[in-house]
Amino acid sequence: MTEMVYGTVPVKGGEPVLPKWWRTVDKWTLSCIFMLFGIGLLLGLAASPPLAERIGLPPFYYVQRQAFFGGLALVAMVLVSMMGPVMVRRFAVLGFFAAFIALAFLPLLGTDFGKGAVRWYSLGFASLQPSEFLKPLFVIVTAWLMAAGQELGGPPGRSYSFVIMVSIVLMLAMQPDFGQAALILFGWGVMWFVGGAPMLLLVGLAGLVVLAGMVSYNYSEHFQRRFDGFLNPEVDPTSQLGYAENAIREGGFFGVGVGEGQVKWSLPDAHTDFIIAVAAEEYGLILVLAILTLYSAIVMRSLIRLMRERDPFIRLAGTGLAAMFGVQAMINMGVAVRLLPAKGMTLPFVSYGGSSLIAGGIAVGMLLAFTRTRPQGEIRDILRGRARG
Repeated sequence: MTEMVYGTVPVKGGEPVLPKWWRTVDKWTLSCIFMLFGIGLLLGLAASPPLAERIGLPPFYYVQRQAFFGGLALVAMVLVSMMGPVMVRRFAVLGFFAAFIALAFLPLLGTDFGKGAVRWYSLGFASLQPSEFLKPLFVIVTAWLMAAGQELGGPPGRSYSFVIMVSIVLMLAMQPDFGQAALILFGWGVMWFVGGAPMLLLVGLAGLVVLAGMVSYNYSEHFQRRFDGFLNPEVDPTSQLGYAENAIREGGFFGVGVGEGQVKWSLPDAHTDFIIAVAAEEYGLILVLAILTLYSAIVMRSLIRLMRERDPFIRLAGTGLAAMFGVQAMINMGVAVRLLPAKGMTLPFVSYGGSSLIAGGIAVGMLLAFTRTRPQGEIRDILRGRARG
């Protein structure tokens, strides 16, 4: 009777984990992630040797590290995607407390690596950026609280999630890291909207964001400098934005050719924050459009599959993860073409960065876990069953 109502394929008893995972996982999203990582290695071969040469390291030092951390990220993605929603939630709650504490102690134990913002812990052999890991874990915890708040007699989940969000945003703004703070705020706002928040409250929240931006501009030299640089119609050709803009313009439609680009010799962050400028210069608009298509496919397929879910926690958490993933890519590319102020944000699975890659793998693994095909999990099947009755 259950199968007639929900129209799902019954799960075989004792089915091995790996075949079951392969049968239920979104293979298109999985393929897009592997392609993005491959593109990242390809661009790393072009962008990172100049930096390695300047600081006296082997030419492919950063490429090798990107391959290593990327391999760990892909393994983490697959392992997390094999978990059920309850296991993902438990893992996220424990990880969230650890990441939150690590973020709180950054002002005392962290370092800025000469970049003017204390965002990392130096581990000697590598660095750790707590905010990268906190983002996906925050989404899961927030979705859990919001979903619990929708139940009869449930806790005030939205209020709790708001307090947590404000605490994290304030700690990130103090580093300062306004880009990650904006991403946390955006992810929370999307989940709040999907969870049924009144439009009037959302408008009020937007007003508070504008007010916070004005206060930051008046009291933060870091924020003011970046915002003024964005608004200035004359771009300094020797600045990072100037080099990136020139590289994109020189690349044209087909690019200047593999290895022929010059921006990688001038940009210190060519292999991280401005990797899209290297792609545009050497491979042209064609590769940039391909990268955009891959990110769009991941977000759209995830949202379409989440629309079929009955569980509010899965819908909220999956939507938050997908939205945050897509917006981070949009911010990175928007900065390179001067549509947004400089944020210091990596391009997921393409840019170099150990914390970014591994945290991205965990985040996409959670998203894949939530979008797996599950029996009795689709609203569409329930409606079809009622129509037949």
